[in-house]
Amino acid sequence: TKLFNQGREWTMEHLFNGEYFRHIIQPPTSLDSMAPGLTFENREFTLEEPEYQLGNGCLVDQLVGQFMAHICNLGHLVEPEQIRQALTAILKYNSRDSFHNHFNNMRSYVLGEEAALLMASFPQDRPKRPFSYFSEVMTGFEYTAAIGMLYEAMTADGIRCIENIRRRYDGHKRSPFDEAECGHHYARAMVSWGALLALTGFHYSAITQTLEFTAESGYFFWSNGYAWGTVLIVKTNATASVELKINQGQLTFQHFLLKGFGENKFAELQQLRKDDAVRFTIETEHEIAN
Repeated sequence: TKLFNQGREWTMEHLFNGEYFRHIIQPPTSLDSMAPGLTFENREFTLEEPEYQLGNGCLVDQLVGQFMAHICNLGHLVEPEQIRQALTAILKYNSRDSFHNHFNNMRSYVLGEEAALLMASFPQDRPKRPFSYFSEVMTGFEYTAAIGMLYEAMTADGIRCIENIRRRYDGHKRSPFDEAECGHHYARAMVSWGALLALTGFHYSAITQTLEFTAESGYFFWSNGYAWGTVLIVKTNATASVELKINQGQLTFQHFLLKGFGENKFAELQQLRKDDAVRFTIETEHEIAN
């Protein structure tokens, strides 16, 4: 806890520049003792002209740690307002609605009138030699930013970023099953699964035997690695009715939580198998305004 709190405070104080989280460039400690006369392409490493670094740039996946924390249900790593400000900055500086006039000397995964989020932008000072692929677009990184927006209730923005990706990989211009990065069928695009988790609020803990979902009414798909199925949530003022179905596999749980609304704790451990269903209601734990 102490280490986390110290890292959290240091990050907010030193890395957040008022809009987004920047990169502090530091040379290796005791560079001479580690490798006397170390050079890179015959140029000395200097802080005045660092090569192939981000520096004060706005990186599209600067919040990847927060993304993973939300996926793992760990909450916010820094102040939520700083997270939202950083996501807003990514939209402001990295988003492009057209690439007709965009220069990119590397790989081209976006063209013409297509829309996307750049890997990085430099709204302040740009290094003389930034990291090589800063002007590219890659879907795995875009999904990370978009899903972060979904978790921070910037739903319309997150959905728009995902829609831009799907329009590019629509089956006509590109294969919808091959979102290339450093190679074909690149695994990073599989992070898109996080959008389902963010929109449904789904989380399962085998340790506490708890299922969690959003308190919004809807019909949702879920999967936890042992089973998959659907849940129907219908919320009416202070009460929510729930129908949980198992389409395949087996599931054990004792707590069912609707985030920010209420919880149902079963008297006994629920052990469901294929084609089983359980129905119940949850009364909210909060006052309902008239």
